[in-house]
Amino acid sequence: MAFPFLEAVISFMILMYNFETYLDLRQHAALKLPTLPRTLEGVISQEKFEKSRAYCLERSNFHFVHDFVTLLMDTAILFYRILPWFWKKSGDFVVLAGLNAENEIRHTLSFLAGVMIWEQITDLPFSLYSTFVIEARHGFNKQTIWLFLKDMLKEMCLSVILAPPIVSAIIVIVQNGGAYLVIYLWTFMLVLSFVMMTIYPTLIAPLFNKFTPLPEGQLREKIEKFASSLKFPLKKLFVVDGSIRSSHSNAYMYGFFKNKRIVLYDTLIQQCKNDEEIVAVLAHELGHWKLNHSVYLFISRQIRTLLHFGGYALLRNSSSLFQSFGFDTQPVIIGLIIFQYTITPIQYLVNFARNLVSRAFEFQADAFAKKLGYASSLRASLVRLQEENLSAMNTDPWYSAYHYSHPPLVERLAAIGETDKKAD
Repeated sequence: MAFPFLEAVISFMILMYNFETYLDLRQHAALKLPTLPRTLEGVISQEKFEKSRAYCLERSNFHFVHDFVTLLMDTAILFYRILPWFWKKSGDFVVLAGLNAENEIRHTLSFLAGVMIWEQITDLPFSLYSTFVIEARHGFNKQTIWLFLKDMLKEMCLSVILAPPIVSAIIVIVQNGGAYLVIYLWTFMLVLSFVMMTIYPTLIAPLFNKFTPLPEGQLREKIEKFASSLKFPLKKLFVVDGSIRSSHSNAYMYGFFKNKRIVLYDTLIQQCKNDEEIVAVLAHELGHWKLNHSVYLFISRQIRTLLHFGGYALLRNSSSLFQSFGFDTQPVIIGLIIFQYTITPIQYLVNFARNLVSRAFEFQADAFAKKLGYASSLRASLVRLQEENLSAMNTDPWYSAYHYSHPPLVERLAAIGETDKKAD
């Protein structure tokens, strides 16, 4: 008797939904607490706490609804064999267009186009409500409906441009890879990741935001001096107009080898009280670079990708696996989708482990900034950004341990400890 793959996948989806809903309820109860954690008393203003509490509770309620609807749709698609039906209809569309549906690449692109449209339609109500109701109500949303729709159209256009060559290449590799299929797939994805890391900040990101050089002045001088002291190969320093969409703030760095760039959100510059707080944020970010966190994460991602394709290669010819999901043929893209479903339990474990590592790296980056003498400014900036972003002040330990890639503010402040004097 064939293993009931489909039934096992659906059962696990429901099991994990119940588990994560239990964690969500614990977090919801923590968000309802009427008082600040003792560590944050006198640090976070009561006004900001009340605003944060209201914002997080509304997002929590929205999350309950969104997750429940998502579970219903996903289980219905699997249980009622919507995927094989949609695969057949996408082939009919290829024929209707006067093309050969036996060509797997054309059939696959037709299928993925339909999936993209379906996802846009089903996700649109949630995106609109999240952006123009919740985010707007709490003062974060700055974008117009026209900008929202323009962004959505740009994203779809990019998918139409980038997806066909990538998907076609994967299909050709799987069909002709033979014994070295796994190595070929992994090599292709490795090269693709380098290409995307190169073109995204220079060609894709500017389609959505305006990047301008940070003006000459004290802030630029302090950042350049700080980067130089760490021998960080800073080539360009940008400010991005994140405020056109949201008042949430951020900062990041990117680039290969000796060609590094730093990007500051304009909202970060506006929200930080002084230049020292901004430099402290960058001290934390450059701590990730100095401690090789990005390299470690990149290597681990490549190992996971290699193992992923190795598992796929073992199951891609399993007729019982395809039949369990309602398919009587074995298209490459369907094999990849089904395999993704079957390894969901492993994915949950990997994500949990990745969050553990990420939180450890965050503590290390904070310690790096503290070692350089930025403890006081880092504490101030973390508190300020927590307030301005209305992040959760009270967090359930189980929820944060499972979901958070960054430690809660209380834990970060405790780890930083007493403020230090600025090092020379």
